[in-house]
Amino acid sequence: MRTHPAGVRVSAVAAAQQGLCTEYPFVLPRGYLDSSGTLHREGVMRLATARDEIAPQSDARVRANPAYLTVVLLERTVTELGTLPEVGGYVIEGLFASDLAFLQDLYRRINQDGHTRAEVDCPACGHDFTIEVAGDAPGE
Repeated sequence: MRTHPAGVRVSAVAAAQQGLCTEYPFVLPRGYLDSSGTLHREGVMRLATARDEIAPQSDARVRANPAYLTVVLLERTVTELGTLPEVGGYVIEGLFASDLAFLQDLYRRINQDGHTRAEVDCPACGHDFTIEVAGDAPGE
């Protein structure tokens, strides 16, 4: 939830109705393979808050290893992944490197650029076009 200027709490649904997108669905390139062998590819990432950016600085895992900041940021902002009941650090740590890189790029896009689109060129004809990087599975 976010707070409206008048102090009224506004849900993510109400925020979306006001034109603010706060949650971004995605499909991982490979997917997270859980201990039972289930592959989880579809998920949701929410916009980061100031607290999401500040709190990890006092996290013992980040203080011990600054590279762990990525794991903490993603575990705070990836709200859904397949049918998993929660997306904790152990899930983020268990991602394939390509999926981690995908989520890092998605985080940067939605929190800095404000969208999940990318401008690309066709390698065959050189035509410029825009793709949506968050929602499509490979080949779609």
